[in-house]
Formats: sequence, structure tokens, C-alpha cells
Amino acid sequence: MHRTTPLLINTETVELWPAPLLRARSNLDARLLARAQWVLRRKQDGRYLAAILAHGVHSLVPRLPREPGVEEALALLDGARSRPFGTALEVQWLPLAGLQQRLQQLGLDAKRYAQDSGLALEAEPCLLHSAGRDRFARPLWLRRGAAQGWRRMRLHAARDGIALDAISGFRSHAYQLGIFERKLARGQSVPQILQVNAAPGFSEHHSGHALDIGTPGDAPAEETFEATAAFAWLQANAGAHGFHLSYPRDNPHGIVYEPWHWCWKPANG
Repeated sequence: MHRTTPLLINTETVELWPAPLLRARSNLDARLLARAQWVLRRKQDGRYLAAILAHGVHSLVPRLPREPGVEEALALLDGARSRPFGTALEVQWLPLAGLQQRLQQLGLDAKRYAQDSGLALEAEPCLLHSAGRDRFARPLWLRRGAAQGWRRMRLHAARDGIALDAISGFRSHAYQLGIFERKLARGQSVPQILQVNAAPGFSEHHSGHALDIGTPGDAPAEETFEATAAFAWLQANAGAHGFHLSYPRDNPHGIVYEPWHWCWKPANG
């Protein structure tokens, strides 16, 4: 029997998740998720907003129609159901209208930051494909080509006796902003954070093409990964699967050396 790959429908404020991939946070959640096909999840804080059941929409919050993005998300789901699933969403990207406000909160100007860093502005895709799970058992989302490339590359590595695991894949603009907010709360400055994390809107993870890669037994996202057999294997073989190291030593973007961060580049890109 043919199994379809789970998909994530992405909007500016709401995500539509396949219900079986979400964790129940209460007994009510568990009962609903067991019967639901999709769940609307608020991107800002991850709260479940509604469950899509066979007979309709079951609200999980008061005043569901007033939640920003809910109507748009439901319309996208209806549109996807009316044609071969995902064919229209596959090539669509979210607008960047709200990005400037996010950057202003950090005291950053998008144009100046782009010029200074040389980093590209990355829109979020409307549709992401499951690439399995990461090291922490979280669903891993990537664009179709990157997801396929990761599966093939991991299998190739395993055949060569090398274990690869994913640390993280797609991240939304809101998620990236949250990283900054948490580090600012711990006393770091924006310039300090920018040495390690790209500004919201400028991380390759937003595109659904980037992947942080590790190997069992090695700490995640640490320079020690460079000394592993997994990194040596990636240097020799990742390019054949479309993945390339984004931030080598002394890279022009001012990002610290990240031997774990690899980005899939489309053949025609």
C-alpha cells in the first residue's frame, strides 16, 4: 500500500499540522488527536487552536474566528483538497510584510543588515514535507527536494558505516525571533547573537532547504563535529546529494564556523 509523506501547510501566523505527528498535552488533546486529521497551531507560541475532524472543525480556543490567520489556513486546506494535494502550494512562498516589524524590535534595518552580512532574505514556503524526525524525536520539516536529498544521503552514509542525525530543519521567522528574545533575556546583546544566529528573515532555515546535522555521541551544533567521521564523510559525499557547507571558517557573512550547518541547493538554483 502506497504511503503518502506527511505535509505541513504554513501561513504567516498559523500552521496546519497532520494530527498524528503532534503530542497530546492533555486528555482532551489525546482524544481529539486520535480522531483529527489536521490541527491548527499558532506559530507564535505553539498553542493548538482547532482540530479538523471528519465532520468539521472543533475549536480549542474561545473566539476561534477572531484568531489571525485561521480563515486563511482553512481556505488553503480547502483549496489543497480540491486539487492534487499540494500542487499549487508547492511553489508558493509567504509574504515578507511583517518582517520589518520583527527586525525593528531588534533595532535592525533589513536593507542595511543584508548589505553588511551578505545574507539573502529568505521567505517561508507555504508547503513543507516530512523528512522523518530529528535527534530529539521532533518532526523534521524540509522542502521536497531537501527532504528527499536528506533521506538519500542518510541512507548512503549508513551503508558506509556512518550514522547521521538531524538537529533541526525548517524554522519560521517567529521561531528565529524567539531565539533572539531568549538570548536577550539572558543578557546577550544583539551584535553578540548575530555572530551565531542570523537575524529573523535571513536564516537559511526559513527556506526549508537548510539542515543542522550531527552524529550520535557528539554534542549538537558544536565545533567538535568537525573532528568526527561523520563530518569527514559529509565533506566527501554531501555535494553529490545537493548539500553544501554554508558557513566555513572565515566566511564573508561574519557567522561563526558551523561544520554542522548544511544547505541543499536545487540543481537549477
